[in-house]
Amino acid sequence: MELIGKDTNIDFIGKRKLALIVSFTLIVIGILSLFVRGLNFGIEFTGGTLVEVAYDQPVQIAEVRAQLADAGQNDAVVQYFGTTRDVSIRLPAADESSTAQISTETLQALRAPFKEVLAEKTDGGEQQCMRDGQGPVACKVQMRRIEFIGPQFGEELAENGGLAMLAALFLIMLYVAFRFEWKFSIGSVAALGHDVLIAIGIFSIFQLEFTQPVLAALLAVIGYSLNDTIVVFDRIRENFRKMRKGAPVEIMNQSINQTLRRTVLTSVTTLLVLFALFFLGGEVIRGFAVALIIGVIIGTYSSIFVASPIVLMLGLSREDMLLVKKEGADQEQILP
Repeated sequence: MELIGKDTNIDFIGKRKLALIVSFTLIVIGILSLFVRGLNFGIEFTGGTLVEVAYDQPVQIAEVRAQLADAGQNDAVVQYFGTTRDVSIRLPAADESSTAQISTETLQALRAPFKEVLAEKTDGGEQQCMRDGQGPVACKVQMRRIEFIGPQFGEELAENGGLAMLAALFLIMLYVAFRFEWKFSIGSVAALGHDVLIAIGIFSIFQLEFTQPVLAALLAVIGYSLNDTIVVFDRIRENFRKMRKGAPVEIMNQSINQTLRRTVLTSVTTLLVLFALFFLGGEVIRGFAVALIIGVIIGTYSSIFVASPIVLMLGLSREDMLLVKKEGADQEQILP
């Protein structure tokens, strides 16, 4: 990080046109993917049946998928939760009245391969399940939980999540306009919308599962990205009031360079935690970690290349940054 210090002088604003072209291209590709492929919604949005089972010994996910496919449940989503003995199975939406039947069929499919397994004594006198002389395999499957989620709940969740995101953007616009100036509020909200659209586009392009934790991660990304943008805006306002000479482009460039070290260090340390969650957190939290990783990277980029250039394009001038005269006090003199 020694290359990123107080004397860093990178022409970020000078590259604004290239950056905006890249951002516009990514957003268009993402929107096209949303229209063509859509999002790979999880069971929380589409509805369905969630079945959680426990094995007495570790089991391979590929084996469980194969067993369910043999029983005709080809659309089942299988993953670990907790340990390699605990398996979560999500099945497509079905009539709630058939939930008991689904659970029975699922258990029968999982137990079918072990009907002819012979229990043989080991040297320690313990029982182990053997099959085809290949060694110990799991032979006991217990139902832990079964839950039915109706499609109507999924529609309400998607609608409420979208409304929550719009409400957050609107309140942020009001906050930034009150704290800074309306041009800054437009720039910050444009950058946040940019981050969310690109993140959702990536989930659509690669058909990553879009679940409730992912939606929560996108809302967290809005807060993270806004924090970075506010830091840059604070420095821009401060430099406009301190620097006697310099065009808006020069002042913005200097402000971004002065906060660059802090921005990069914050992003890197955050990404270290998120990559740890991605690799060690298991399947249940992986989508949440992926969404945050994408959001942190895009949010760091937008706070440098999107928010400030948009404010500049709106015509920010030194007069916009003058202190407002307070009643009963002398106005602070700002030299041009």
